[in-house]
Amino acid sequence: MKIGFIGLGIMGESMCENIVKKHGDTVYAFDFVKEKVDLLASKGAVACADSRELAKASDVIISMVPKSEHSRAVYEGIKDLLGPGKICIDMSTIDPAVSVEISKMVKATGAQFADAPVVKSKPAAIEGKLGIYVGCDKELYDQILTILRYMGENIIYMGENGKGLVMKICHNALVSQIQNGVNETISLAQKNGITIPMFATAISYGGGQCFYLDGQAAKLEAEDYTTAFSIENMSKDVNICVNLAKECGVSMPGEENAKRVYDKAMEAGMGKEDFRATIKVVRGN
Repeated sequence: MKIGFIGLGIMGESMCENIVKKHGDTVYAFDFVKEKVDLLASKGAVACADSRELAKASDVIISMVPKSEHSRAVYEGIKDLLGPGKICIDMSTIDPAVSVEISKMVKATGAQFADAPVVKSKPAAIEGKLGIYVGCDKELYDQILTILRYMGENIIYMGENGKGLVMKICHNALVSQIQNGVNETISLAQKNGITIPMFATAISYGGGQCFYLDGQAAKLEAEDYTTAFSIENMSKDVNICVNLAKECGVSMPGEENAKRVYDKAMEAGMGKEDFRATIKVVRGN
């Protein structure tokens, strides 16, 4: 089974590399940045000039692109090359409604489609230890599980097309609110002479202990905003959540507040910085 991977960004690069290392057949790779394709080719992938070349050659087509419009463009661009026997897996984090539209378009060709967005960041992508939320027909989930295990270790079937993305948006919305709480309480603690390491240790003794603080405390202390997951990407997800909540008639005042923080960060030109840099917004820096 030949696999093609479209989108070799911060996450996609390492996800594709894990497939190359672990899969026993040909892996094709494409990105609009030629240097990224060349890097994967140096690791054993077959470079493709565009998505169409990749789609023709591949039995399974995986995409990992930034936004809804990019996912739509990928599948609109290759739909005439799809058909029975082809499997498409979009691992991008996009609007669930757009993903459902794409799934219908792909399935109309006779091909199969799954949304399989990922959680955790670059280190987990490198190690092949991502979390993956899957939305598709159950039979397809059973078919693609081996491929998903090349990239992740915590994989969960969420239901029909779009449900993997709904779960991913809920996950990132919760992270954004936890993050905002960490940013606010760290800032208050520091104003009262408590250092970030002291704060993180003390929090770990009680009910406030959380994965976000455990993973980010040292970098927050060092004011290290090297990007593993950007503000602009998290801002996109926060906005998808707020819009989805409105469509569903669900009140999410906490996420509305997180959106205000991310909107300010974007307005300040911080979009390319790591998402932990939102602490600068909370502090008024």
